[in-house]
Amino acid sequence: MRIRRLTGAEIDVWRRVAETVTPRPGSLLPAAPETAPETLPAPVKAPHPAPPAPVRSYTAASYVAPVSVPKPPPVGLERRYKRRVADGRIPVEAVLDLHGMTQSQAHSALHRFLLGAQRDGARLVIVVTGKGVKERGRWDAAEPGVLRRAVPFWLRDARLREIVVGFEEAALGHGGAGALYVRLRRPSTTL
Repeated sequence: MRIRRLTGAEIDVWRRVAETVTPRPGSLLPAAPETAPETLPAPVKAPHPAPPAPVRSYTAASYVAPVSVPKPPPVGLERRYKRRVADGRIPVEAVLDLHGMTQSQAHSALHRFLLGAQRDGARLVIVVTGKGVKERGRWDAAEPGVLRRAVPFWLRDARLREIVVGFEEAALGHGGAGALYVRLRRPSTTL
């Protein structure tokens, strides 16, 4: 791609426009053309020039720090990624088993586990929730276990968005409906 140079007439028009504004410190106008064009009309002056904009100064009291943009909520894993995990081509780096814990124990254990796994550089972990309580000799599909219902809500919590990219039910070889693949963000580096 070739950049074309301004013609003498274009430079003259630009100079006329530039003379009507206050230049920034350190900015230069283009050099004047050797010959002035004869066909350009005279510039039209505005009847009432607009008043200059007031200079805005910031004091410590009026300054508002920029707000950090929250991370998006976790989403499910891509089909191809999940297939590669199930086949063993992407390794699972840590496992947390929540069997036998109360909700409060499981919630704090999950939070500690995810923070530690992210700090250690893990990208994919499994959280085993279990399928629920067995009633009358069969699994009650209508009422899954308390932790199986609660953990997805905890993973969507705004406090874990800095850690969790996405999660989805694990493949049968990794626990099926009683476990979740959890994909973690890279730890943020602050200087």
